Amino acid sequence: MGPEGQMALADHLRELRARMLIIATTLVVGIVVAWFFYEQTFGLLLHPYEAARETLEARGVETQPVISGVATSLLLQLKISALAAVIVTCPIWLYQIWAFIVPGLHPHERRSTKMFAVIAGPLFVAGVGVAYYVLPKGMEVLIGFTPADIQSLIEFDKYLSFLIRMMLVFGVAFEIPLFVVMLNLAGIVSGRTLGAYRPWIVLGTFVFAAVATPSTDPFSMIFLAVPMSVLFLLSELVARGVDRRRARSGGRLAMLDDDERSELDDEVEDVRRSDLDEDD
Repeated sequence: MGPEGQMALADHLRELRARMLIIATTLVVGIVVAWFFYEQTFGLLLHPYEAARETLEARGVETQPVISGVATSLLLQLKISALAAVIVTCPIWLYQIWAFIVPGLHPHERRSTKMFAVIAGPLFVAGVGVAYYVLPKGMEVLIGFTPADIQSLIEFDKYLSFLIRMMLVFGVAFEIPLFVVMLNLAGIVSGRTLGAYRPWIVLGTFVFAAVATPSTDPFSMIFLAVPMSVLFLLSELVARGVDRRRARSGGRLAMLDDDERSELDDEVEDVRRSDLDEDD
């Protein structure tokens, strides 16, 4: 990092390489640890299907999970271990993404965006949890279209891919309102703008949920769109609070004379240099 807070392109690439190496190492360690808990993880992932099958059997619909292929079982164990590693280590790799962006921010923005490292992980896990909760109902609706006297054989490999898409879509979707708050903290989007476009944002949220949800049932769409809409409203409230704080700070700054402004600029410069020294 240079004295003006700037970084050369080669340094940015080296920083990116370092962050990617940390993420890759974390995921590899997570996969190795999750490998020893495969049986427990397998039962946890199979539970939504088992819950849906109990309801379907009461309605006379027969379904059975199957595994086809010689190497499919090994690939399934690798996929399940990787999925568990991504979910469990999400605070670490989300923080690495945040840490790569931080050097390009101003000192006051850097301190404000520290909440990203604290909130991003729990939001991602919350999205995954919501997907896991609604999955039995969605599978019940989809498998329920099986005609009478026909048994539905569900390939577990395809079921796992479907489950992973659901969890990732919900997890990433729950991060979008936090991204909106980050844009507000960076001064790109204001709370008033979010309020003006609120109806369109809510409508777009439902459209996004309908398109992004792997299943076609309305329950999954509603369980994705409603929490996202609530999170968007909360992000708007946060953005308006940040805007009001900026307005008060701007008003106080306008009341200062030239000497006081110069003294304040010196204090800000000292804080910026101390932050750069801490990063070094």
